[in-house]
Amino acid sequence: MHLDKQKAMPPVFPSVVHMLVDAAAKAPGHEALVCEDVRLNYEEYLRCVLGFAAELRREGVKGGRVAIVLGNSVDICIALLGAQMVGAQVALLNPLLTEYELLPLLTDIDAAAIIYTADKKALIEPLADRLGVHCRHCLAADAQTLTRWRSTSATADADDLPAQESLALLLYTGGTTGVPKGVDLTHSALAHGVAQLNSLIPARPDQERLLCATPLCHIYSIFVGLNNMLYRRGTLVILPRYSADGVLDAMAAEAITILAGGPTMLVGLLANESLPQRRFPHLRFSYSGASALPAETLHRFERATGAPVLEGYGQTETGGGVVFNPLEGEHKPGSVGVPLVGVEVEIVDTALGTEVLPTGEAGEIRLRGPQLMRGYRGLPEETAAVWRNGWLYTTDIGYFDSDGYLYISDRKKDMVIVSGFNVYPRAVEEVLYQHPDIIEASVIGVGDAYQGEALKAFVTVRPGKQLSADEITRHCRSHLAPYKVPRQIEFVDALPKTAVGKIDKMRLRKWGMD
Repeated sequence: MHLDKQKAMPPVFPSVVHMLVDAAAKAPGHEALVCEDVRLNYEEYLRCVLGFAAELRREGVKGGRVAIVLGNSVDICIALLGAQMVGAQVALLNPLLTEYELLPLLTDIDAAAIIYTADKKALIEPLADRLGVHCRHCLAADAQTLTRWRSTSATADADDLPAQESLALLLYTGGTTGVPKGVDLTHSALAHGVAQLNSLIPARPDQERLLCATPLCHIYSIFVGLNNMLYRRGTLVILPRYSADGVLDAMAAEAITILAGGPTMLVGLLANESLPQRRFPHLRFSYSGASALPAETLHRFERATGAPVLEGYGQTETGGGVVFNPLEGEHKPGSVGVPLVGVEVEIVDTALGTEVLPTGEAGEIRLRGPQLMRGYRGLPEETAAVWRNGWLYTTDIGYFDSDGYLYISDRKKDMVIVSGFNVYPRAVEEVLYQHPDIIEASVIGVGDAYQGEALKAFVTVRPGKQLSADEITRHCRSHLAPYKVPRQIEFVDALPKTAVGKIDKMRLRKWGMD
């Protein structure tokens, strides 16, 4: 399916930083960011970004890469845009990651600076020393936070704003080998993506209040949350951490008009005992992304809130969503919607990827558009494998119906989406194999009513040794972020093998359904 020629591309800024400068000029007093008791209007937001950018310049940071290890906060927004204002590419890292997980990422990033909170000092400082990173910014929960410039007068210099085709973000996604790949995204890609989103799901200028409880280190929250509100001069309301009561309370207290959610969040909200007593007079719609949304969950949440749930599809490699159910017109439960303006989507054969398949026939999804990644950092062969003849091959399987709505039949072969986070089993298996008493291990995804999917590990123990599930869980927790720790562990005498001696994941998935 190709671009709808009758729709026009909305205005596209050179970068997200340009959006902030524009918003501060047009609506300086409009509320921009809210997180707990911190509130910034657009003029204050820009002042803080300019102040942090000036500090980075004084310390010699101009260009290069800056690693940010921050949770949901006003600070992560300021740090991201401040680093981009000095021409740096920003690598956003999940603060839940362990030393074992952070070391290879920071090694690859080769950062000019690392920004983190005081509670991460014992974790980050030794890694920074080891890697020779001299510029560090440890943010304490006091006047050292990045809001300290909110009252300082400053002006954005057009010469200091980032170039459209320069690199803006470096986000890591896993692989079937278990080795994370860094996705290079340009300022142009991010700016096009948010404009395209508003071609199909238009946010009202100066009016929207979007609640973000999903991690701001993830492309989904950056795309529909941070960038989207900057583009339309809306208010981004940030929850430092998710809780069902926290989301429901914020929706009422902050007059939320848009909820950025996902299947795990919606299931949790539906299970909350207070939901039947809640009212949502301001809510216009909810986004759902990151993993497949069951149709029944969608229907139940729409009935509970009185507002539509708009499901979409994208990857880190696509700079956010490329397909969404529209706000105006039909949105189909079970479908991820129609392509955004400027996005071309085709279904091709899975063997060679050259034959475009007819409506209704499933095949690999390939994409073209201005918001796609430049490639994988330092990995030309991996980039060439997915970028072929101007198309990005997603390795996801899907089909179009007769109305041009896309359906996802199968995600990347081994990837598991746990509470909206992409988890590649190989990375978890590598940790399991580090336990001296485990001789074989394999990890799959299984259905989970709350997380959408959960991890299940099949483990074979060395003869004469005994292990408990609790021991394995503790081992995993010492090396992996909490969402990567298997929730189920099954001990088996031997793992099933294919004819060529490989572990048979297809049979394991059948075992997992038993």
